[in-house]
Amino acid sequence: MNHLDHLYCVVDIETTGNRMTGNRMTEICIVRMRGDTILDKYSSLIDPEVLIPDYITTLTGIDNAMVASAPVFADVAEEILNFTKECIFVAHNVNFDYNVLRNEFKRLHHDFKRKKLCTVRLSRELIPGMRSYSLGKLCDDIDIPLINRHRAEGDTDATVILFQKLITIDQEGDIFNKFIKGNFKEGTFPPHLDRTQFDQLPETPGVYLFKDQGHKIIYIGKAINIRKRVLSHFYSKTSKSYLMCQEIHHIDHIVTGNELVALLQESDLIKKHYPKFNVVQKKPKPAYQILHYKNQLGIIQFAVGLVKSYDYSVVTHYNRAHAVEQLEQLCADYNLCPRYCSFKTKDDCTSHYKLKNCKGVCKKEELVSLYNLRAQQALDSLHHQNPNYIIQQPGRTHEESCFVLVRDGEYQGYGYVDRYTTINSLIDCDDFIERKAANFHTNQIIRAYLKKYGEQNVIHEEIAVG
Repeated sequence: MNHLDHLYCVVDIETTGNRMTGNRMTEICIVRMRGDTILDKYSSLIDPEVLIPDYITTLTGIDNAMVASAPVFADVAEEILNFTKECIFVAHNVNFDYNVLRNEFKRLHHDFKRKKLCTVRLSRELIPGMRSYSLGKLCDDIDIPLINRHRAEGDTDATVILFQKLITIDQEGDIFNKFIKGNFKEGTFPPHLDRTQFDQLPETPGVYLFKDQGHKIIYIGKAINIRKRVLSHFYSKTSKSYLMCQEIHHIDHIVTGNELVALLQESDLIKKHYPKFNVVQKKPKPAYQILHYKNQLGIIQFAVGLVKSYDYSVVTHYNRAHAVEQLEQLCADYNLCPRYCSFKTKDDCTSHYKLKNCKGVCKKEELVSLYNLRAQQALDSLHHQNPNYIIQQPGRTHEESCFVLVRDGEYQGYGYVDRYTTINSLIDCDDFIERKAANFHTNQIIRAYLKKYGEQNVIHEEIAVG
């Protein structure tokens, strides 16, 4: 069928919010068309049955008093259903309007389904090179009058004129038919993003950064295939993805050559830039250490404390219970005094519910020097539990390789070397490493890698790397 023979309904909807789900409709306008010819128009305020937030009133001018006497959606649902019957649903950023309408029908237990066309996507294809594809800026640039912005009828009227221009440009209907058949494999691009920035993304592992108009980073992600992962955000129908895409003006990327370093670099960058749309890794996780120091009696004292609370730490844990459990085991294995391992006791160390092996240093029945010998042995055993190793990974090109360094059980950073360069010890890594801070998330990333791959590509200090 020729694109001029199709029935279209051009739609704009105003809502109580800007999310893809959970919004209620406050106004709708629909223009029914055959090809580029206008057949009819429907427009109505809608009582959303919830309060309209002040910021929405500021944007649209629609307040609670205006919709107080308007029909609720259930009263106009049948009319809207008939008005859009057999039509292709057209809107600027079509997924937003379409999903709002679908959700209103779902509340009435009706499954609303129409074929969709997005004038943002059509404009990108048929009017390339524009500074922005948001409705307001696009209308300014191609001289389309946009009166009563952010009201359903005003935005619909402008979208109709844009749609008519697009039909005229695509005289043969090839692009229209490609979109209507649903076999056009590009996502719904953010309206402010220059298409060439996406086209330049590589299909390799790395990190991508979404930025707003002022080049402020708003989201950081990692990917095995950067281009494919970025595109998945544009396809996503979640509220978070939709809102984020509305703010994306620029995309940067960093090629890492492998997923492990992509994960580590993503974690580091999130903590450095604190992006608006990243949630999980922004929350700080407390780290605990098994600490040691000599108390006023000259006895080596152990404790579990937060990282950096003391100068002398031995082992770092990201779960306090794990740290306490390890210290209990240390106390039992080396016959240490529970009191000097900072475990609570009532009268003397024998009152501890589990640990009963103290040799009496707390009662002056054992020499401090002998006790400290065992305490030092306990310390040495902890140090031996902290391995030194390198995880080898692919580099960014065939001519280089990558390594991740762990010293004393703590992540140190990563580096890239010429693939012909041989690293004989951990010390040799210092010439190439990019130092990074260890934290809960880097610990989890490396633990997950080792759990998945075991000793594969893991080189311990005594083994040469080449």
